[in-house]
Amino acid sequence: MKGKVLVIGLGLIGGSIALAIKKEHPHAAIIGYDINEQQAKLAKSLKVVDDYSDNYIHVAKNADLIVISVPVMQATEVLKRLSSITFERSQVLITDVGSTKKKITELAATLFPHGNVNFIGGHPMAGSHKSGVIAAKSHLFENAFYVLTPSKVEENQKEMALLKMWLGGTKANFVTMTADEHDMAAGVISHFPHIVAAGLVHQAEEKQQLNPFVTRLAAGGFRDITRIASSNPTMWKDILLHNKETLIQLLNQWMEQMETVKQKLSENNEEYLYYYFHKAKQFRDDLPVKAKGAIPSFYDLYVDVPDYPGIISEITSYLAKENISITNIRIMETREEIYGVLRLSFQSEADRQAAEDCLKKYTMYETYIV
Repeated sequence: MKGKVLVIGLGLIGGSIALAIKKEHPHAAIIGYDINEQQAKLAKSLKVVDDYSDNYIHVAKNADLIVISVPVMQATEVLKRLSSITFERSQVLITDVGSTKKKITELAATLFPHGNVNFIGGHPMAGSHKSGVIAAKSHLFENAFYVLTPSKVEENQKEMALLKMWLGGTKANFVTMTADEHDMAAGVISHFPHIVAAGLVHQAEEKQQLNPFVTRLAAGGFRDITRIASSNPTMWKDILLHNKETLIQLLNQWMEQMETVKQKLSENNEEYLYYYFHKAKQFRDDLPVKAKGAIPSFYDLYVDVPDYPGIISEITSYLAKENISITNIRIMETREEIYGVLRLSFQSEADRQAAEDCLKKYTMYETYIV
């Protein structure tokens, strides 16, 4: 396809979408904009975009596709500014990448009620522990769910098909749903867990004032379950406010559930407590392990290793020898003179399996998957 694409916001997501479009549609002109001009210049030098502009309004006037890849609060402001433009194209598609959809979809319906401009909300459900345009990859969304939320599903079929053509290079699995359906689903599996994780950290901080061993003893389980509490606080403040109604409902349901657990615990109700954990285990174990969703997929391999100098370089040298790339590495539960645990993270199940085979080939260390 030919045409002009404007990507507003050149971080990990915006940059990856630009690369995917560029790969699928090499004859399209991709122009980028970022509030940080150095980031925009970097995007051009890395050939993520063909060129960049310091004023996206000028570029938007004759763009065929506009991708808004900025935090949810800023996205609404960008949309309002775009509504003041007299577009030169006969048909203009605007989409975003935010993790909340109801407010921006409703706003777009009022700003662009008819005419040649169509807004289709989008949420590519993939990410990385890295950030910035330098971490952008054309295959970031491959096999991930990419949710589209048109304001009117039946009336936007032509525009939906066109947007999917533009985004075909992502190789994502496109899912269409209403904005309300999306916000409830994302609230349950992404937004609400961030509240719980932050709550657990706050509780640990309070108890640490009374017992300094709380933080010193915080090991794998606590760190894993609260990992997402380290996310950007401004971004999550905005997400919570945009999905407020859903999260208040979920909080009310959660508090009712916790009251029941508290009551059953005070009654020493062993049967209920067993069933509570057993049912949770069953549901968790049945979740699809290979699908990418709103929570980024991590393919972790655990290795029991002895505690001696050079053990990490030894392990990584074997993987490098087989050209196996590691996305993250972490030492867990290590104490002197006993075996510790090394957690290696990979981009795919294939990489993890290759790493496991590699370490079995070169070492006697036990490897396992949790």
